[in-house]
Amino acid sequence: MSKDYNIEDLLYLMNRLRDPEKGCPWDIKQTFDSILPHTLEEAYEVADAIERKDYDHLKDELGDLLFQVIFYAQMGKEASHFDFSDIVSNLVAKLVRRHPHVFPDGTLQSELGEGESISEAEIKQNWERIKAEERALKAKKDALLALESTRRESSFRSVLDDIPTNLPSLARAEKLQKRAAHYAFDWPSIEPVFDKIQEELDELKEALAHPESDAPMQQKHIMEEMGDVLFCCVNLARFIKVNSDTALRATNQKFINRFQFIEKALHQQGKVLGEVTLDELDELWDEAKGSFQTPLKRSI
Repeated sequence: MSKDYNIEDLLYLMNRLRDPEKGCPWDIKQTFDSILPHTLEEAYEVADAIERKDYDHLKDELGDLLFQVIFYAQMGKEASHFDFSDIVSNLVAKLVRRHPHVFPDGTLQSELGEGESISEAEIKQNWERIKAEERALKAKKDALLALESTRRESSFRSVLDDIPTNLPSLARAEKLQKRAAHYAFDWPSIEPVFDKIQEELDELKEALAHPESDAPMQQKHIMEEMGDVLFCCVNLARFIKVNSDTALRATNQKFINRFQFIEKALHQQGKVLGEVTLDELDELWDEAKGSFQTPLKRSI
């Protein structure tokens, strides 16, 4: 029977892997920057396992994601930035602070009294207040650091500054829009959002129809217009309370299902993908759409 390991064993393992003399050469040479792409990949693999409802696999993927945190903690400890206990302590303190409806006295052991409750409106109000206080505190700390290091000419800080630049583009667009909307910079209703999408589509069409003399500059202009279209689509998704990344991931899977339907159909016919006409592919695509329609769509 295998031993049941705990978090202390994992921390010990990580320390061994990074041992300069007896550790793993690959683990030893890693840095925060080199590990980052692996962290993003592991996060997406967690999402994939959840979407497939593959909970046995999810257990492994969550372990891989946890290992990323352990890796950063070890490197932070080696550089005297922070260690795993600092990460845990900061996390617990932040969650206690952000949930006064669960920890009313601001301590981990505090509870609401018998019969006491807090409404959802109060919870939301408290959340916005706490987040605003945290942003203000972070801005103050950053301003002090900037002043001490003389790396910035002023203490100006935008309300958008703390939105991570390494987020996936769709997620970052949504966070930027939500932050701006919190400060009343938002569309009054959904109709202007549709109008804006059409406006951006028209501008993209115009950019494609009227090439400038400098081809690289024109391609840059086309890319910018395409970005505007995507940004507006994220805005629409936000308005209708749909997560744009989740929606696109579902559509990606739908495309995979339909395309694989075509591949299998061609295989059964003894044909090879790439050697059939577009008309044949279109016909099979329509069959695939019919095969993978939801019951609701079939009833319409």
